[in-house]
Amino acid sequence: MKAVVYTQHGLPISDPQSLQDVELPMPLAGPHDLLVEVRAVSVNPVDTKIRLGAPVTEPRVLGWDASGIVRGVGSAVTLFKEGDEVFYAGSLLRPGSNSEYQAVDERIVGRKPASLDFAQAAALPLTAITAWELLFDRLRIAEGGGSGKSLLVIGAAGGVGSILLQLARKLTALTVIGTASREETRNWVRELGAHHVIDHAQPLRPQLEALGFPAADIVISLTHTDKHYPAIVDVLAPQGQFALIDDPASLDAVPLKRKSISLHWELMFTRSMFETDDMIKQHKLLNLVAQMVDEGSLRTTLGEHYGSISAENLRRAHALIESGRAVGKIVLEHC
Repeated sequence: MKAVVYTQHGLPISDPQSLQDVELPMPLAGPHDLLVEVRAVSVNPVDTKIRLGAPVTEPRVLGWDASGIVRGVGSAVTLFKEGDEVFYAGSLLRPGSNSEYQAVDERIVGRKPASLDFAQAAALPLTAITAWELLFDRLRIAEGGGSGKSLLVIGAAGGVGSILLQLARKLTALTVIGTASREETRNWVRELGAHHVIDHAQPLRPQLEALGFPAADIVISLTHTDKHYPAIVDVLAPQGQFALIDDPASLDAVPLKRKSISLHWELMFTRSMFETDDMIKQHKLLNLVAQMVDEGSLRTTLGEHYGSISAENLRRAHALIESGRAVGKIVLEHC
């Protein structure tokens, strides 16, 4: 089958060898696996981080967002059948989705929203799981809860932020404040439901105070946490909550003590990596996301379509992700 791989970590994305088109054997489905014909994928920061930082001894397929059609099922599969249309984010411990076929555990797969095409659906899984787990598993905000409290989302225009804003606005009573530094991204953040938008390139406290917020009860940082950390600690309310998803080189939790701020770190791959007892929760979550999409209460966050799944087009997508200027999700599909 056709696939896109990297064979040497750390190469700049401008190097044609950073991602390469190859032929690989068809994957074999284990007992709980679906063999999926991949129809579309989207690109996330995790793709670029692993390409740059994870050494390999054999070609590695990246890609942790996909939609496609089930073409085979393992002996223990009970949730799907051949011909079902699905979407999922996969596991960091297994080959990714930048290939014609992929084996993926059914417990982390959901039914594709019927109202979306494959490209639109592929933009959703990783970010939807991350945003949902941040709000409801890590921060433990009750659905419908949060009345009288404020949520500040740093880097709200990216992939996770684009879903997080919608979920927070639709399913909680929080006052949602998103950050964006360009007119294009500010408009996107407002469109997705933020009550207010401020600029993370400017001091945060004066902007919050101008809106009538002396502090933020909850801060979720989605990017450049190390750069914003002092300002985040400053604007958080006493006994507030701080959550993040990115990978600062270090994070000193000591400044959080004075205000008794709780720290929450989210990685949506934890359940699949450790095969936790509640791993199937991601299957149920994705089905709920599909239901919300089909009911019209949640929208795809597809930002740009980069054409067919190829090394050349994926290099373009990685370059945009690394620039920090992506709005929504970048999607590619098998043509």
